[in-house]
Amino acid sequence: MLVGISAAVVVGGAVVTPQAFAATVPGFGRFGFFGSRNNAGAGTGTGGAAADNGSCTDVQLVFARGTGEPQGLGIVGRPLAQALGAELPGRTVSSFAVVYAAASNQRSAGPGATNMSQHIASVAAACPQTQFVIGGYSQGASVTDIAMGIRGAGTAGEAIPADLAGRVSAVVVFGNPLGLQRRTIAGSSAVFGPKAKEFCNNGDPVCGGGNNFAAHLAYPRNGTVQQGAEFAAGLIEGN
Repeated sequence: MLVGISAAVVVGGAVVTPQAFAATVPGFGRFGFFGSRNNAGAGTGTGGAAADNGSCTDVQLVFARGTGEPQGLGIVGRPLAQALGAELPGRTVSSFAVVYAAASNQRSAGPGATNMSQHIASVAAACPQTQFVIGGYSQGASVTDIAMGIRGAGTAGEAIPADLAGRVSAVVVFGNPLGLQRRTIAGSSAVFGPKAKEFCNNGDPVCGGGNNFAAHLAYPRNGTVQQGAEFAAGLIEGN
């Protein structure tokens, strides 16, 4: 299991293109997913102030990409990292892309949660002042659910240690499959629910049982990423 902080810099302005990938997702059939031509890997981004690669930052976004996307922050995580940095001028803001397969059978969500949880534990130990914003898109939202200890959210994985829950200032997810069970983070986690924001577009089959897959792909361009960044920034201690 890979745990740690890569030195790659989050790249903005990615051009998103469709991938010829047919994924079988339990409960809602076969769909194509987007990948990215400009693949920004796990790494350090900057907020209002620059952060040296590998250094402790005031805030770190830990984000899990969606099914079928190449390793990195993904089509939702990249703009979220940029928006969060812009919302926190004067703070150093880094990002880490959860290392997991993002496989079409959804069974990689548990191992992804383990990577997310172990990474947070590692950085929290080395950087006692760092606050975390966690989240994910599509299967990456399931990764986040499992890391928060929500039962029945997917395959087995390690949860964030209870004594570190307070270091997680905000949770932001997009297209969360938990919604297919008519469940929310707010109703499933007394610890993380009060600081969670969930976005599910109308018609999204992944979180809302709709039949418009275009709705599942609309998060990077419909304003919800900016709303998520504003929500998370508002919960950062001292902001």
